[in-house]
Amino acid sequence: MKISLKPLKLYKNHLLSLLLATFIGLCCWLSQGSISSVSSAQPALFDAVWNTVNENFYDPKFNGLDWAALKSQYQQRVAQASSRAEKAAVINEMLDQLRTSHTRLYTADEPAYYQLLGIFYPRIRELRNGLQATFPDGKVQYEGIGIVTQRIQDQTFVTAILENSPAAKAGLKDGDQILSVAGQPFQPIQSFLGQANQPISLQIQRTQDPNSQQEITVTPRRYDGTTMFLEAMSDSVQVVETDGKRIGYVHIWSYAGDQYQQKLEEEVIYGRLKDADALVLDLREGWGGAPLTALHLYTARGPSVTNIGRRGVASTYRGQWEKPVVMLVNEGSRSAKEILAYGFQEYEIGTVVGSPTAGAVVAGRPFLMPDSSLLYVAVADVYVDKTVRLEGRGVTPDVVVSSPIAYAQGKDPQKERAIAIAREAALK
Repeated sequence: MKISLKPLKLYKNHLLSLLLATFIGLCCWLSQGSISSVSSAQPALFDAVWNTVNENFYDPKFNGLDWAALKSQYQQRVAQASSRAEKAAVINEMLDQLRTSHTRLYTADEPAYYQLLGIFYPRIRELRNGLQATFPDGKVQYEGIGIVTQRIQDQTFVTAILENSPAAKAGLKDGDQILSVAGQPFQPIQSFLGQANQPISLQIQRTQDPNSQQEITVTPRRYDGTTMFLEAMSDSVQVVETDGKRIGYVHIWSYAGDQYQQKLEEEVIYGRLKDADALVLDLREGWGGAPLTALHLYTARGPSVTNIGRRGVASTYRGQWEKPVVMLVNEGSRSAKEILAYGFQEYEIGTVVGSPTAGAVVAGRPFLMPDSSLLYVAVADVYVDKTVRLEGRGVTPDVVVSSPIAYAQGKDPQKERAIAIAREAALK
């Protein structure tokens, strides 16, 4: 693969437009008085959700949906729901009819609630004030084992595992089916509530054969939603030796904050990836967001600096990555990560490998509901380079590699292919 790096002046207008669109979601979240919280004078969760969407959804025509009619259709169903989870499920069924990403109700029964709060909680005073009773120590924490799961035909499968997590340490693998936790049905939050640093048994099935069932002991930890993805990113950094070439790899679980790009640049310019011959940038799963200059690392130009110490040993540093780079995406790559994938292809920065992205590229904004649940609403449509709308469309990789989930036994054909392509590029 030949990496094409066009003169910077040809990038200027297009790249600025691209990265402004990447950043627009975060700007929108932090503007307009920051977060909005629905007054406690509105005790009904359903009414709060419906009214918030009615007043803030980016399309006043609600994508052709009769939003008022949906209120009558779903209000009674929500009132009849017997639990928080059931109420949320019915409300999200209603929100799904808007056919728009970044529009969902998150409850404290799911890790995404804490992870989303981890993005906004440090930045927004109103959010901290509204949840002071929920998080009295000021930390958005939950207990878990560091996995992403998916329901397939009423069965729960592990789809991703955070590096250096309790699940990784216990030997859990992508594709494992979770049968039970401590003898009870798996629940992402409740299964590990109050179990931090306490060993707990997971019953799993590794293949389609029921005889592959086994028990794994895992010790949950307390995760901080504001730092967990940066820690996992740091733990993911590795250099793979293949055919005499060193292929660097890093998994960026979240891009929602400058700290992730800063960590990447630290590793690429000064750290563990500095001497790699090629780089695999894994943007699968997690959350979007991106700093304004995210792609400058691969496209900008600048001088190198060589330091020579007393003993005559020279160390040279460059502020850009000028060697081959491969991007890895899948259906869990969403929002600004998709814009970055678009940029990789449009400006011929490197090869994009994996499966088509989520097609979830609008700007979202969180609203705190009366029961402390979090309503995420699409408040602005997003176009890349003024004319390209990725919402509902996503990005198709240059090299499509399928990656079945169920009973994958830890195999990752997408990552393997990305490393192979990076190696081929490094050999040229």
